[in-house]
Amino acid sequence: MAYRVALKEGSKWILIFLLVMLAAWAFLPWNWYWVCLKLLSTVLFVFVVAFFRNPERKIPEDPDAIVAPADGEVIKIWDVDEAPLIRTPSVGISIFMSVFNVHINRIPASGIVENIDYRKGQFLVASKPEASEKNERNAIVIRTDNGERLVMVQVAGTLARRIICNIGEGDRVVKGWSFGMIVLGSRVDLFLPKDAVEIRVKIGDKVRAGSSIIGYWR
Repeated sequence: MAYRVALKEGSKWILIFLLVMLAAWAFLPWNWYWVCLKLLSTVLFVFVVAFFRNPERKIPEDPDAIVAPADGEVIKIWDVDEAPLIRTPSVGISIFMSVFNVHINRIPASGIVENIDYRKGQFLVASKPEASEKNERNAIVIRTDNGERLVMVQVAGTLARRIICNIGEGDRVVKGWSFGMIVLGSRVDLFLPKDAVEIRVKIGDKVRAGSSIIGYWR
């Protein structure tokens, strides 16, 4: 599998940590204390590169397939009387991203971005149920090609203090496209119309953004 770096978000930080690492190895003395710092600078550089990795993904060709918007573990599946912003009965699927997961978020189904609603908030542990309502979050409504509407919510967490979203209202988006990330992990909640989908994941499943199938349109 080919790996790329999320250049727009990561190039600055990768360059900074690369320069720090090179300077450490070039100019610091060679006693045990400074060698430890050299090694630490190398570990941090590798971590930053891994954090901003953007692996290629094989997108399912089936037009009825809905793909995961994030890498991580499915920690919750529940029925919702009113999904955020669209106020329709939906199925909620929550995917938790650890610091070791790929952090790039992807579009679950092709369509048009109808609405984006960013809310400031707290930074509770993302796996807590109340994080969906209290934490900093960014909700995105997509009118899909089959006429349905879905909602993705990027939720910040204790470590994740920055949400990146590179799409805007009115944009045409395609299933599997990368559109943003949550720095240092956290979670993404996906809300799908209850009567229009067949869910194919369960709690505890590990999923990959853009390639793992969450469900199918009926």
